[in-house]
Amino acid sequence: MDSPAQTHDRRRLHAIFLMLAAVMCFALMDSVLKTLSAHYPPFQVATLRGASSLPIVLAWALATGGIKPLVQVRWGLHLFRGLLGILMMVSFIYALRTLPLSTTYSIFFVAPLLITAMSVPFLGEKVGPRRWIAIGIGLLGVLVVLRPTGEGVLTLAGLAVLVSALAYAISAITVRLLAKTDSVQAMMVWLLLLMAVGAGILAYPEWKPIDAAHLPLIAGLGVAGALGQYAITLAFKWGEASLIAPLEYTALVWGVCLDLAIWGVLPDKVTWIGAAIIVTSGLYLLRREKVHAEAEHP
Repeated sequence: MDSPAQTHDRRRLHAIFLMLAAVMCFALMDSVLKTLSAHYPPFQVATLRGASSLPIVLAWALATGGIKPLVQVRWGLHLFRGLLGILMMVSFIYALRTLPLSTTYSIFFVAPLLITAMSVPFLGEKVGPRRWIAIGIGLLGVLVVLRPTGEGVLTLAGLAVLVSALAYAISAITVRLLAKTDSVQAMMVWLLLLMAVGAGILAYPEWKPIDAAHLPLIAGLGVAGALGQYAITLAFKWGEASLIAPLEYTALVWGVCLDLAIWGVLPDKVTWIGAAIIVTSGLYLLRREKVHAEAEHP
């Protein structure tokens, strides 16, 4: 029989592998979103994203928790999070139409910095001067990637990624509030359902017939999205956030590889520099979070 320490270490290792698998699934999902965005309007692609994963996630939710946790929820926050999910997904898909995955990820990595900043007014958390400096440096990294000089990617697509990151950050704050009362199953099911229905209504006027050749891609989109969400949920359940969260930055590696393999493009030097600044500031923030947590719970 394993000792508690061995069991803990095994779970930490499983959490690491699950997080890496989740990032891979989401990167593959994003590559499908980018492919579909060349053929369909952003609202339609967002609808396909929500609808393709919903049956899988709903089946899992009913099998693990039943119907009760899905209906006894805080409806107002779920509706607000659904609207944020539509804004996040549509903005992200709009950006993917013209920006490489690696560039999109580099800008989107500002989201953890925004979450930390917004935790002060919305959650009452304390953020010290060192973390504010890290947030400021991370935002400078975003400016490096965007290059607002007329020579870079300060375009509607680049700004759309920032809107997507902001919506994601606000959504993450609502998750912290919902987690106090609602189940993970409810948060996953209602987000996908509201995204599918809401984006579908907005997509209806310009809806294009689905090409049969794209059906396997849409099926893969649903599977990758559902598996990624399940893997990341387990990863954060079994491993400490300070251990797991930094692995999200491996998405940049997947972005570069997929950009090269599918679209034959690579990020330029300036994008690499900006991404390095953003990632470094994000990792520093995570380190400070761990220090504060250890100080509060020695």
